Amino acid sequence: MALDQFADPKLTAKARSAALLDAEQEAALARAWRDHQDKAALDKLITSYMRLALSMAAKFRRYGASMPDLTQEAAMGLMKAAEKFDPDRGVRFSTYAMFWIKAQLQDYVMRNWSMVRTGSTTSQKSLFFNMRRVEARLVREASARGETLEGMELRAAVAAELGVPVGDVAMMEGRLSGSDASLNATQAADEDGREWIDVLEDESTQAAELFAMSHDRMVLRDHLANAMQTLTPRERLIVRERQLVDAPRTLESLGTELKLSKERIRQLEAAAFGKLRRSLEAQGAGPATFLR
Repeated sequence: MALDQFADPKLTAKARSAALLDAEQEAALARAWRDHQDKAALDKLITSYMRLALSMAAKFRRYGASMPDLTQEAAMGLMKAAEKFDPDRGVRFSTYAMFWIKAQLQDYVMRNWSMVRTGSTTSQKSLFFNMRRVEARLVREASARGETLEGMELRAAVAAELGVPVGDVAMMEGRLSGSDASLNATQAADEDGREWIDVLEDESTQAAELFAMSHDRMVLRDHLANAMQTLTPRERLIVRERQLVDAPRTLESLGTELKLSKERIRQLEAAAFGKLRRSLEAQGAGPATFLR
């Protein structure tokens, strides 16, 4: 596949015009970046192998992704490889970069192949990119022997071939067997057919429930108001400031205002809670509804 068939023409032209590097040149550029953070050396190293990135990106078009997006991902993989490459290990940069570019492209395809995340484990990646090819080969080989390979036997053979659990093979078959569908698609062929979204259960609170909740809150407020009347003015102040406001006050703050110790405020609060609890129980309301 020609590099300029789908990629950005400017990027393709830049990749074609870049000079190929020999082992000594790429090692020198990698050391300049690693040891001296020479950005010009890094840019030259990346540009020299952009042709490789574009070529690998083109091979992933069969998964439905656009070439511009694949090109961007391949370039990101190439940059990661250039930043991490160690020239002292005796490996050519092209060999090292292929791993990073392929990993970046695979991650992108699996993230965007479906609205339902396919997964990113080694097992899932191996199945996503190899399962159909391995299945076809195993079926051909079985057919050549006069045998039929399908169903559970085929899944087990694929699992053994790729070194993954049989359950993962079955799961990936389900993922690859269908595509995403819109909830706004009609269930019937006619225009009046209802949409699939119409059959989903409405999980929001219904009108009857809202009315019942509002009524219950009103009753509970009345119970609490009646219970508060059993307290002394000082106890009502403590309960209100400690329990019924958005920003509760501290025992120390109330103690300063009422000229009492923190321990005395705590004792008054506990006594007030006892009175409220007895009053609420007498009215048939649970005290836990109101008291923290």
